[in-house]
Amino acid sequence: MRIALLAAAGLLAAALGSTSLRAEDGHAPNPPREKWSFAGMFGRFDQAQLQRGFQVYKEVCANCHSMRLVAFRNLAEAGGPGFSAAQVKALAETYSVKELDDSGSEKERAARPADRFPPPFPNDKAAAAANGGKAPPDFSVLAKARTYERGFPWFVFDALPFTGYSEQGVDYIHALLTGYEDAPKGFEMPGSGYYNKYYPGHVIAMPNPLSEGQITYPKNDKGEPVVPETVEQYSHDVAAFMAWAAEPHMMARKALGLRVILFLIVLAGLLYYVKKQIWKKVGGEVHGLQPELHKTY
Repeated sequence: MRIALLAAAGLLAAALGSTSLRAEDGHAPNPPREKWSFAGMFGRFDQAQLQRGFQVYKEVCANCHSMRLVAFRNLAEAGGPGFSAAQVKALAETYSVKELDDSGSEKERAARPADRFPPPFPNDKAAAAANGGKAPPDFSVLAKARTYERGFPWFVFDALPFTGYSEQGVDYIHALLTGYEDAPKGFEMPGSGYYNKYYPGHVIAMPNPLSEGQITYPKNDKGEPVVPETVEQYSHDVAAFMAWAAEPHMMARKALGLRVILFLIVLAGLLYYVKKQIWKKVGGEVHGLQPELHKTY
């Protein structure tokens, strides 16, 4: 037992040591784990936060990043930002989309709630040309596509049922948006690029998109912002919005999962009760036959 404990301690020390080595040899450190309202089996999206996150996307991120898989009407669906149908209709009309008419000619019209968010560039080549040779990634499922390995022993706890953690993607996005710094002494920066603490290799082509006080959030009755207008808050809100965009029906999925678990618990109890009743009768019949068996033999 003592040997096993020493071995486990050695593995833990080696894992922690390798993590520190990765940070020192130029690899990006793991983003810190954040607190999210939608984390865990009982997690739910914060509607006000989703609305603020959409505001950050619309005013800042949408200038470069598309969101092709999200329709305007999704913003009014249950479990989402909670905009009204009238608000969604008014928002859609501020965008224009292209479509073919009956003659095959392309024309523009005002977007409808059923339309998806139009991209900021006509195609990927145009997006790449306007952004230093690389097209910005689509926002639709980016919160699920980005992740990182937390290493031993944390990945064990992340995989456990009921306590698992699958929000590494939004942790990474939040860390990336808050990780812009001046390059440390001795770090060689290329001709174009920006230093980011959490980006792999530390050199990212995207300039810092957020700054303090850049976005004006809704005010309370006293005329004060309901939350701080800081880069930390902006990045937290837009990361949460991206988590919803990647899985807009998350709350419905979790509610269904809980109902299934409760059903299985009740079913298991009923099956155990029925099994006890059946075998109780069978056991009584067997005991009743024992005297007859003794007489026979």
